[in-house]
Amino acid sequence: MAQIAIPLVILNNKTKIPALGFGTYMIPPKNAVTIVYEACKIGYRHFDTAVLYGNEAEVSQGILKFINEEVESTGKSFEEIRAKFYYTTKLWNSQCTSYEKATRGIEKCLVEASGLKYIDLLLIHSPLMGPEKRLETWSAMQDFDKTKLRSIGISNFGVKHIQELLSWDGLKIKPVINQIEISPWLMRESIVKFCKNNDIQVEAYAPLTHGQNLHDSTLTEIASKHNVSNAQVLIKWSLQRGLIPLPKTATAKRLKTNIDVFSFELSKQETSLLDHPDAYQPTDWECTNCE
Repeated sequence: MAQIAIPLVILNNKTKIPALGFGTYMIPPKNAVTIVYEACKIGYRHFDTAVLYGNEAEVSQGILKFINEEVESTGKSFEEIRAKFYYTTKLWNSQCTSYEKATRGIEKCLVEASGLKYIDLLLIHSPLMGPEKRLETWSAMQDFDKTKLRSIGISNFGVKHIQELLSWDGLKIKPVINQIEISPWLMRESIVKFCKNNDIQVEAYAPLTHGQNLHDSTLTEIASKHNVSNAQVLIKWSLQRGLIPLPKTATAKRLKTNIDVFSFELSKQETSLLDHPDAYQPTDWECTNCE
């Protein structure tokens, strides 16, 4: 099967991340190994999971199955092939209540993905635990063994949460990424602008709006013009805005179309038609404005 090559994005700590990832939210553990393995065969190299999802072990096993086959068939070392993959997970709120609990949470995440040897990126899943606990959690993350935890970041953080972290006198490592829900109907321009001004890359989860706007008439018209799917246009919209989209599918046949978005470009007029800067349509939880 021909693999699709995904460009790389350089983060503020000089590490590289694939410009498109595979989200695994609500993919049952019993299905996760197979669909992640199939995704690897097509060309996906960036996988996003979380403690909350309950499938960390299975996601890592799917990646590991593919890596081990590549080692056997190519004669390359495990380390060389593993370096091409990017594995992200997230600490859940209950693990982010103290330095000690966060440290134990990181160690548990490493156990779940033990075959991969290290975690490429660990995020705080949300800011809901409050200012003091957010900073304690960040302290534990930035102090952790960098050979096991390569990069750290945040998710669902609003501007005030990021400002709090960046202005903290205990900050040693700034977040490389903020992962938030973004689509043409939830553009979050102020958060995106703040992140970019502070050299924090933005990942867009739920770029397909959980299907809610997938049959929008303008979207359908643009997709027809390019002879691609509506989902491909939404993923491309994120990419052209400099975001890292994390489309999710539990259906193997959609894996290839979701990644096959590098052979066409949306015009400025088309992206403008898709933009809804005044819309506010979250399809998932919303906590970027919490205390």
